[in-house]
Amino acid sequence: MSDQEYTPPKVWEPKESGGKFASINRPVAGPTHDKTLSVGKHPFQLYSLATPNGVKASIMLEELLALGHEGAEYDAWLINIGEGDQFGSGFVELNPNSKIPALADHTTEPPTRVFESGSILLYLAEKFGELLPSEHVARTETMNWLFWQMGSAPFLGGGFGHFYAYAPVKLEYPIDRYTMEAKRQLDVLDRHLADNAYMAGSEYTIADIAIWSWYGQLVLGRLYDAAEFLQVESYEHVVRWAKEIDARPAVQLGRMVNRTFGEPDTQLHERHDASDFDTKTQDKIGQS
Repeated sequence: MSDQEYTPPKVWEPKESGGKFASINRPVAGPTHDKTLSVGKHPFQLYSLATPNGVKASIMLEELLALGHEGAEYDAWLINIGEGDQFGSGFVELNPNSKIPALADHTTEPPTRVFESGSILLYLAEKFGELLPSEHVARTETMNWLFWQMGSAPFLGGGFGHFYAYAPVKLEYPIDRYTMEAKRQLDVLDRHLADNAYMAGSEYTIADIAIWSWYGQLVLGRLYDAAEFLQVESYEHVVRWAKEIDARPAVQLGRMVNRTFGEPDTQLHERHDASDFDTKTQDKIGQS
């Protein structure tokens, strides 16, 4: 690749593009190999990795368990996207889009598949009657911000994150373009959170889980090594909100599930029982 001006051909043909995810990028869908998904004993089976999208599901399940919903017990199975696990036949059957997270609800017959992180949050919120207000205005505001995240985060991750951190060549135009958009989005959040404790008002909801997993972690310095570049400390209301949510035990536990990076004591590659969070869990909380 080069930073020279590019003239697109009449017909595009795939070629090696370089970059962190070049080995798994391809222009077609479907499985690349046969692999049956593991199934544990709990009502929910989560297949994921602790990316910003992935932690939405594990945080939600941990929040439900913290609220006393034993029916939210789950088995978490690691899907290593860097090695192409998402293209196994079993995973593609669960999510034809080959993206994590994906969830199977085994309380129904046949099991219900749920894919796309926003859909998983909404599915679990409705199933358990938690973290989604029933009052019309508050529910609508929660949905407004949930869908805002689903539409906005690709500009942060696939746009800013890719060109700033993962692209094989640093190019000024895309970095400037997506930095401007990332900062605009942070300003949207900062203005809103100046007048609201949480995204939908005074109540913590699935909208907060969805947005925190991307933008909260961004302003806490966990994404793309870009905190200084984006001047995240200037978004003081987002930082306040991010720190408050980060202190929630369920959020800290959810971040550990299917995590393959960071210090070993902040990782729990798979979760199959509450006891997997052993007696050292409280020591781990706050270190991750």
